[in-house]
Amino acid sequence: MSRDKRIKPEPLGGVVSEFLKGKGLADRIQQVSTIDDWASVVGPQIASVTEAMSITPDGTLFVAVTTNGWMTELSLMEPELIRALNSHASARRVKKIRFQLKR
Repeated sequence: MSRDKRIKPEPLGGVVSEFLKGKGLADRIQQVSTIDDWASVVGPQIASVTEAMSITPDGTLFVAVTTNGWMTELSLMEPELIRALNSHASARRVKKIRFQLKR
């Protein structure tokens, strides 16, 4: 075995990225990152009364809200919130938001 044929190590991030793409999961991982983006996109006031819980593969984001008043207000803001969330990504990740009362 010749020492000239050594395989150079690859960065782990690149290997994982290629693996996720190969399995068709890269888009889903990007979509799920919306949950982490929620607080920075909506700002501190809304973030203090809400919590992004989950997102479905078809683009429905579920958000827990502390009060009925906030749930009503945020429902009226849904189109604006969707635009703001999707402006942080190359693909349209969120299609609708479902607000539910936090328990």
